[in-house]
Amino acid sequence: MPAPAPRRPVGLPLLLGALCLAIAGCATGPPPPVSSQELGAAETFPYYKVYWVGRQFEHVPLTAVEGLANYDPATGESAYYGNCEGHASLLGEGTCKLPLRITSVVYVPRSNAALGAQRNTLIAGVPAVVYEGGRSIVLYSGHLAIKVSAQSPAAARAATGRLRPLNAPGSAGEALPLPTYCPSLYGPMPAHLAYVMAHLPDRACQTSLATEEGAAP
Repeated sequence: MPAPAPRRPVGLPLLLGALCLAIAGCATGPPPPVSSQELGAAETFPYYKVYWVGRQFEHVPLTAVEGLANYDPATGESAYYGNCEGHASLLGEGTCKLPLRITSVVYVPRSNAALGAQRNTLIAGVPAVVYEGGRSIVLYSGHLAIKVSAQSPAAARAATGRLRPLNAPGSAGEALPLPTYCPSLYGPMPAHLAYVMAHLPDRACQTSLATEEGAAP
């Protein structure tokens, strides 16, 4: 008998599209800040660094953060700011977007072509891709992909400048560790990004290319 699918923490759906199930819209009041217990659980997450921007972002509180309980490697660990108030679709299909969501997940190689219109760049000293009109940014660092999604391009970019580990030492504004892999970027790369990609630890991109060429028929 297959194992049951991992369950997400009960409090998280009120931060996502579940708030938008009614035609009337999402939550009507301000979201409560994250509990000390929930924050403490995230601070002891053992597998890798989980990134956040502190207890609030532009006056919006941190309302939930994931920890080891119900951890799903496929979706990683997320920090959620605010709720979906005022951003429901008329059909209540969960299209609302949080003021800010930051997800840290172990990188799995895949082409970025499916992201649509995008721009490759360097942010916080590491390769990054900006898409969804600037509202979503993925930074490639260590063995992780760090996705920052916000309601506006300005908020998403501001958040990338305040990233710091929740469960490890580190300060906002510090350069992130370079990726230990070669990110599967799609489309043009500016010269300064190409230089960094060519000088990743252990020549990750050169090694990846050689492996692909060796596997080709």
